[in-house]
Amino acid sequence: MAKMTLDQLRKLREEKKGDMVRREVEGKDIQIIVGMGTCGIAAGAKTAFDAVVKAVDEYKLHDSVIIRQTGCMGLCHVEPTVEVIMPGMPATIYGRVDAAVAAEIVTKHVVGKSLVDKHIYDRPAVDIVKN
Repeated sequence: MAKMTLDQLRKLREEKKGDMVRREVEGKDIQIIVGMGTCGIAAGAKTAFDAVVKAVDEYKLHDSVIIRQTGCMGLCHVEPTVEVIMPGMPATIYGRVDAAVAAEIVTKHVVGKSLVDKHIYDRPAVDIVKN
């Protein structure tokens, strides 16, 4: 193992602190759940997951967003799938999520509080969506 300088150790510590903040659940009220069952992984869920993480990093949403993985959501025909649960918005499952769509979900749904209509596969009931 190579020796590290004090500056390198400090940098590594800060990186790991950031990783720990991402994993904390308490106090976070927004969940982004990526379907990582075998069908999702085969369809590119890892790429979608990485894009969600990158977008959350870009918007510095670590204090309010928890990113989770789950197994099959039962929508194999539209994998990869991503579910977003947040206050003031209906829980929504998006399908056919690639890296670009994942970034759009974070930008429009989480930050802009607007649904990404063309990728909703579990559309919320009309009576619970407020205009």
